[in-house]
Order: sequence, then C-alpha cells, then structure tokens
Amino acid sequence: MKDIDIAKKLLDEENLSLVVVKNSQVIYKSYDKSIRPMYYVATSLFDKAKGSSIADKVIGKGAAMLCRMMEVEEIYALLMSETAMDVLKEANIPFTYQRSCPYIKNMKKTGLCPIEKIAIESKDETMLLNKIEAFLKSIDRG
Repeated sequence: MKDIDIAKKLLDEENLSLVVVKNSQVIYKSYDKSIRPMYYVATSLFDKAKGSSIADKVIGKGAAMLCRMMEVEEIYALLMSETAMDVLKEANIPFTYQRSCPYIKNMKKTGLCPIEKIAIESKDETMLLNKIEAFLKSIDRG
C-alpha cells in the first residue's frame, strides 16, 4: 500500500485531522484542529517528515506552504483551497481532495481563516513560520 493510501485510510478510520506517513510508517497523527499539528510537524519533525505523504482534513495556503518546505511527496485533503492548489502545483507536489473552495474560512465562517491571511501576506516559509508561531502564542494567551 502506498504511503498516501495508508495516511488516507487512517484519517478516515480514526477520524484524525492529520496523518503523516513515510516508508509505510506513521510518523505523526493528530486529532487537533487548526494549523498547530502541521506547524509541529514542520518545526519539530522536519527531518523525519521530509519526503513524507500527508492526509489532512483541511489544506489551505499556509499548510501547503509548510508541505512545500518539507518537500512532501503527496497530499490528500478532505477540503483544499484553490490558493493551496496553486502552491502545490507550482512545487510539483501531487495532490487529491474531496472538496475544494476558493479559500479557507475562519471557524465562524465569517471571513478568511487567520492562517490563510497570514500565508497570503507571507513572502516565504520563514516569514510564514514566524507569523504562525506568533499567532499560536497569541491564541494560547487567550
């Protein structure tokens, strides 16, 4: 079974939010929502995750940029934004999805997801990582 198929199967069967698989081994899986699990993989598991296959509930531009940085082999998402698709196409990363949308909305569905906004404003992955870190710290403080 291909890594992406293992990741997709686990995403569905265990109702996970993110699954990272490399060489048929699960490197990371999470039930947590938002960008936090993908950020953790990109910062704390970068070397292990490089070249992995990823299945995620939602892939927006921010998550796609992190996947590009990790040189992910393939991506599957239940929901993927068109802005994410543009990033992945440009990086020649194969992807599939169940549903697409122009952009990821915030939790209240009243506008742009904060991470999507941060990604649009970020010139590169370094800037994106710094802005995501600041965002996560701000929501942790409440």
